[in-house]
Amino acid sequence: MKILCIHQNFPGQYKHLAPALVQRGHEVTALTLKVKEPTHWNGVRILPYKITGGSTNGIHPWLGDFETKLIRGTSCYNGALQLRKTGYKPDVILAHHGWGESLFLKDVWPRAVMGLYCELYHLTSKPFVGFDPEFDGPVQESNKLRIRMKNLNNRLHEEIMDAGISPTRFQAGTFPGEWQDRITVAHDGIDTDHVCPNPEATLEVTDGKVLTREDEVITFINRNLEPYRGYHIFMRALPEILRRRPNAQITLIGGDEVSYGSKPPEGTTWKQMFIDEVKDQISEEDWKRVHFLGRVPYDRFLAMMQVSRVHVYLTYPFVLSWSLLEAMSAGCAILASDTEPVKEAISEDETGWMVDFFDVKGLTDRLCTLLDDPETRARLGRNARAHVRAHYDLKTRCLPQHVEWVERLVALKPRPPRD
Repeated sequence: MKILCIHQNFPGQYKHLAPALVQRGHEVTALTLKVKEPTHWNGVRILPYKITGGSTNGIHPWLGDFETKLIRGTSCYNGALQLRKTGYKPDVILAHHGWGESLFLKDVWPRAVMGLYCELYHLTSKPFVGFDPEFDGPVQESNKLRIRMKNLNNRLHEEIMDAGISPTRFQAGTFPGEWQDRITVAHDGIDTDHVCPNPEATLEVTDGKVLTREDEVITFINRNLEPYRGYHIFMRALPEILRRRPNAQITLIGGDEVSYGSKPPEGTTWKQMFIDEVKDQISEEDWKRVHFLGRVPYDRFLAMMQVSRVHVYLTYPFVLSWSLLEAMSAGCAILASDTEPVKEAISEDETGWMVDFFDVKGLTDRLCTLLDDPETRARLGRNARAHVRAHYDLKTRCLPQHVEWVERLVALKPRPPRD
């Protein structure tokens, strides 16, 4: 079977799947912006395409998001036309459609079956809109119109999607009902053999200090430190945590940019904004126990999980972070927000403890209680790892599910593009 993968940052979600399909005897090609020249990786032929065109100055703000997707879609379409001229004809197209690249590929290969990575559909109801009034502001009627426009890319893909795959039930459940009978729920998977407890782990933090499992390490991770992942809540709990835990070392991973939600006020970052909010409540000596590591290589991220005594994970009702499942796989005791995506992975007092997202005092109290209870921490960590091994393991569960899903696609009758 000839399989074409489309991902602007290939391999992305196809990191394990594409090589596994090659090993099964399939011919796998990727079309991506990630490379400038044709190359090969793990048996996958990787071909570049180039972006042509640019955003329009002064365009209506509701259309700006779709215009960037349209530019990617037409650029990828042009790259696909060049590929078709070589005689290439895929049986299956796998695409993460979130950037719009796959919008017109059925026009190039109408007989190919398209399987989409269905990450999220934007909903206008609570708790998706107005979950955090501090940053959402008053929920205006026009927000519904803006978000509906944001789904243009999703809606146009629905017409040509033959099947979809989504990593969690929560994410699949955001899509309209008429999509859902075509969506399979299967997580990308955690390599639990690699992401595992390590009693000998060490983590170097600021000023050359090295942390081990003997230290009282509290961990917190965002791709970027921002409200969507509860950074503001954690920071507001920080002064009292430091006061009540005089031996605690607080380590945070995350960048200064914005992954989700609104931008911070001009001239600052969310990270700095909430440092400034709490800094005056923290002594200079206590502040030395707070370590912002920025963005780190994966081995350092893993070491942080392996020395963690309690890992705090907070999120809006949104895409579930891989970092939560990786922390569970590493055997961390988890304290997480009781938001819907988290409840799919965490069961209260079985695989972790949960707290209301906005309850700063409750977060502090439950964290301190858990830090004082090594037996409970050990039990939660063992159960968390066992749960991930049973339900999210890459090699024994998730990757086989994805491979099976792809190999079933070829039997589907492809949906043609619609006028």
